[in-house]
Amino acid sequence: MQKRKLIIVHDIDNRYHQKIMKLVPEWEVLIGKDSSVWKDHLNEAEVIVGWKKELTEHCLKEHTKLRWVQTWSAGVNSLPLKELESQKVIVTSANGVHAFPISETIFALMLGLTRKIHTYVRNQLSKTWHHSGLSLEMHEKTVGIIGVGAIGKETAKIAKAFGMKVVGVRHSGKDEDYVDEMYTPRALNAVLPSCDYVVVTLPLTSETHHLFGAEQFQEMKPSAFFINIGRGEIVDEPALVQALQTGEIAGAGLDVFETEPLDSDSPLWEMENVMITPHTSGSTEHYTKRVIEDIFIPNLQNYLKGENPAINKVDFTKGY
Repeated sequence: MQKRKLIIVHDIDNRYHQKIMKLVPEWEVLIGKDSSVWKDHLNEAEVIVGWKKELTEHCLKEHTKLRWVQTWSAGVNSLPLKELESQKVIVTSANGVHAFPISETIFALMLGLTRKIHTYVRNQLSKTWHHSGLSLEMHEKTVGIIGVGAIGKETAKIAKAFGMKVVGVRHSGKDEDYVDEMYTPRALNAVLPSCDYVVVTLPLTSETHHLFGAEQFQEMKPSAFFINIGRGEIVDEPALVQALQTGEIAGAGLDVFETEPLDSDSPLWEMENVMITPHTSGSTEHYTKRVIEDIFIPNLQNYLKGENPAINKVDFTKGY
């Protein structure tokens, strides 16, 4: 009798391997970033952890044996969702893994722009001793969190430690701890004029694509800072560049871009009111532990009992 197969397309420590094997001792488990480990087994895979583009051709044929994909990322916009849905493959994401590291990056960017840390780093490189007009504080300001999921919730919690007012925008409009006022996306333009910081933590869907364009930047305060750690395509990048160049907004902290890596010709690189990180806000020493122990193993336990994995199950109609 052929063994059921589980493929993990990432390198993981042996201790996680052993925890998984205790749950599926009769399965064949293939683990590794190197495709040579599992490429000859794709047609037989029942469960895959992680995803690579080349898997689509082999795993989503008619009568596929694939039943469940656990992604390695919170975002699922890069997956072939229509094909997975048509083949009735369950998808669960790594949503929640990033709450701590990304919220830390959000505040690093907010603090950096507010207290001119980026300016002082430039000054240090040229051995320039200059005040550079430092005057702003974050305390008692208003932050608008656009997308109050796991990352947004942690960001709101930290904002309260700074004595900030927190305004949230989420699809459901449901109230949340540490958020003073909650709105639905329909009220986005009405919310923006009150915000000193606008933080985008949304997933990329057909509804959020270019949600921020010229109209939204015009609604923001000239003194406001824009932070995007969601997805680059949520923002009309030329409109953002123009808003920064004309002073419609004060500055931006950006971890994601419409095209990655960011083109060397992009004017964003040279702007003194912009801080750039290379889509690394979710990087953390605890990433694998959180994906495997907090999400995958509990989901696997449910799956082995004949139940659907419950943690972070993707709703195909919403795209996340």
